[in-house]
Amino acid sequence: MGMKVGVGLSTERNPNAAAREAVAMARERGTIGTIHQVLMFATCGHDQESLLKAVRAETGRAPLVGCSGEGVITNAISIEEPYALLVGLIEAPDMRFSLAAAEGLKSGSDRAGAELGRAFKSHLADDTVGIFVFADGLTINFDRFKEGIERELGAKRHIPLLGGTAGDHWEFERTYQYIDDRVLSDGVSGFLLSGPMKVACAASHGAVPMGSERTVTRAEGNVIYEIDGKPALDALKEYLEFDEAENWAKAIVNVTLGFRASGDFKRGDALTIRYIPQKDDATGALTICTEVKAGETVWMTRRDHDKIYSGIEKLTGELKAALGGKQPAMVMQVDCAGRGKLIFTDEQRIDLLQRLQRGLDAEKVPWVGFHSYGEIGPVGSTNYFHNHTVIVSALY
Repeated sequence: MGMKVGVGLSTERNPNAAAREAVAMARERGTIGTIHQVLMFATCGHDQESLLKAVRAETGRAPLVGCSGEGVITNAISIEEPYALLVGLIEAPDMRFSLAAAEGLKSGSDRAGAELGRAFKSHLADDTVGIFVFADGLTINFDRFKEGIERELGAKRHIPLLGGTAGDHWEFERTYQYIDDRVLSDGVSGFLLSGPMKVACAASHGAVPMGSERTVTRAEGNVIYEIDGKPALDALKEYLEFDEAENWAKAIVNVTLGFRASGDFKRGDALTIRYIPQKDDATGALTICTEVKAGETVWMTRRDHDKIYSGIEKLTGELKAALGGKQPAMVMQVDCAGRGKLIFTDEQRIDLLQRLQRGLDAEKVPWVGFHSYGEIGPVGSTNYFHNHTVIVSALY
């Protein structure tokens, strides 16, 4: 029977009104009968408990996962405002959705990953398509999370991890993850998808290296203390413009860390980009969302508008080649919050989105997405965490 997907959007401030409008729109656009899975992404202006309760009521308590975002994305629309709700309704009787969630990422990302891995293990099958996860963007240590989920899952082949991390409209205080009737923070929700479909995925960032490579000389976990023997923050400041040096929020939107990717990431831009959510002025330490070891090479990178635009063409080319002329049943876009209105005008943001959708010949394909604090997706057969990157996954 295949998969039918309907996407609905609302900017109503009343949670009940927002849920009614978004779900009704999704049902109509997708001609949805039985709902087998709900995807929900929302910004943080609404009371999250009330909003989830309203969506659950409108969808007949069908299985639901998702998270908060800095914005939401659908066909030719990107909204980065406090009151936005995006709902994707999926009718797919031939597909199997296995849901799971875990809490406590800050104190134990490995433990949370292991909990999901154990929950998904019994549902792993020869026709498993991938695992979609939505995690707290403020507390995850992705490397430890990935180690836990992959270890406990015990798959004999590569299983793609796809999704991203929740945001909170640049407040950096609390993000939200949804699973059925529960709203979590410091948690992760997700589902393992199995059945007669495939997924194609591609990633693109728009950052260019500045200067020469540097070396991490002291690090612990996901905290970098020294680069080339000096405090990491001092090394970073060598590349900041004057106003950025005085304005940390502006600095980290434009300047990031680039690490040489391992595994299969050998073609094209061989760097994965890391956003720097925290600094310590007293020690000069920088904190990122993945593990760092002394001896790793790192580049200071700066986003580049031209590279972002050219990256869209490359991404769509890779995806079209993978699709082999087939039309996707649904596309999920997880796009960094730092690639939105902070650096682009409304006209530029919509132009970029339309270029992406036209490039896939997918302007009418159901399109679900959100602006994240971190992006999750594979390159080749290695699962990566990304920042300042767009990840596009097409189910076909």
